[in-house]
Amino acid sequence: MNVLMIASECVPYAKTGGLADVVGALPKVLRKMGHDVRVVMPLYGGIDIIRFHLKPALPMMGVWMGNTQEWCAVHEGSNDGVPVYFIEFERYFGRFGLYHDASFNDYADNPRRFGFLTRAGLQLCRDLNFTPDIVHAHDWHTALAGAYLKIWHWNDPILGKAASVLTIHNIAYQGVYPSVHLDYLGLQWGNFTPDKFEDHGNLNFLKGGIVYSDVVNTVSPTYARETRTPAGGFGLAPYLNNKGERYVGILNGAEYSQWDPERDTLIPARYSAKDLSGKAVCKRELQRRFWLEEDPDTPIVGVVSRFAAQKGLDLLAQVIEPMINAMRVQFVVLGAGDNALEQFYGSLPGRYRGKIGSYIGYSDELAHWIEAGSDFFLMPSIYEPCGLNQMYSLKYGTLPIVRATGGLDDTVVQYNEADGAGTGFKFWAADPGAIYYTTGWAVSTYFDRPAHYRKMQQTAMKQDFSWERSAKAYEELYQQAIEARP
Repeated sequence: MNVLMIASECVPYAKTGGLADVVGALPKVLRKMGHDVRVVMPLYGGIDIIRFHLKPALPMMGVWMGNTQEWCAVHEGSNDGVPVYFIEFERYFGRFGLYHDASFNDYADNPRRFGFLTRAGLQLCRDLNFTPDIVHAHDWHTALAGAYLKIWHWNDPILGKAASVLTIHNIAYQGVYPSVHLDYLGLQWGNFTPDKFEDHGNLNFLKGGIVYSDVVNTVSPTYARETRTPAGGFGLAPYLNNKGERYVGILNGAEYSQWDPERDTLIPARYSAKDLSGKAVCKRELQRRFWLEEDPDTPIVGVVSRFAAQKGLDLLAQVIEPMINAMRVQFVVLGAGDNALEQFYGSLPGRYRGKIGSYIGYSDELAHWIEAGSDFFLMPSIYEPCGLNQMYSLKYGTLPIVRATGGLDDTVVQYNEADGAGTGFKFWAADPGAIYYTTGWAVSTYFDRPAHYRKMQQTAMKQDFSWERSAKAYEELYQQAIEARP
């Protein structure tokens, strides 16, 4: 099959979350399976053309937006054999951030920016004479692809037979904007109705994308079930339920070429399930790097996360100090986002010297160090569509402590205190007390049932969440989309 993926971010070029990991990894596996997969994304100001060896693909390309024709350029690169096309349009993409400014204020022209990206991706197929069987959109940013195919390209010789797939990575972000943008986006006012794009007087990208796409999926089976409910669907549950069998959950995969302690070039020492001596080295170096007390017997709880309400870091903030005071444990926190949470977690090392370390910002190297050097990895998410860090943690023998939601529930097996079975520790209530007592349970297991801890480590490191399994499910989804296309 010929597959065009249009996305707002992709590893290694631009990343704010798991979306970029999926778009970076899935096409590689699909190409190995024999499919011609190509990716389209913006040429953001922070993407280094020289470093990534990008070359001009089209010096000029006209893209119709409503009654306006915008002119852009296109560059081409290769992500391990996957062609990646970068839309160069300075007015929309030559700026500081992907979605917001340095103060985390969303850009007011985001609907125009990403509507343009989506139209540009489709236009590129025509200019390159690439006939896609599937146009695969990701999240609200490119959710208009299905609508554009049916509104404007239904009889197009290049795009007319393409089926559309929409992957929802996080349903809380829907792209809701004033209807004034409708003319520029070229959606036609007949589509501004409650059963399509209209949402309380505004324009909802994701809602219309769900309606118009041939099939829709999200990134874990449990999250698919959760989003079909009023509580988990953020207002879109009726439209997902209307899709019936054309809405499914496919669990994301882990990029083991980058996240495997036997091959990881970023950590202080490599190790395996057969020889964990390197993990002890990683723990010692992690303690040194974050100025923690060097004690091999004190368990470390790692946290790598965006500081956002979704991630439960405000709940953790209410109990991390009581845990430090009541338990023999250390914490290492890496993340950024909410200013108040940045200030709180940034201040902890000064008040709990040797017991808490933190880094405000993001560092890929430190994320690897925390996965390798920690004994536990905490993810107290309010909701989590899939989550990737818990998969990485399992591979590194760092037992996850997670709230049983979305992909966290799908990938972590609850510890059985009777026989030591399981791969982590799960709790269900979204409250600080649940975090406190479940972390305490994990720490007590570390000290009081060390044989169980070691058994869980071995079981965890044998888990396989590779992309090959997920890619086969996407291959079946693509076929379903072709059959479902009117």
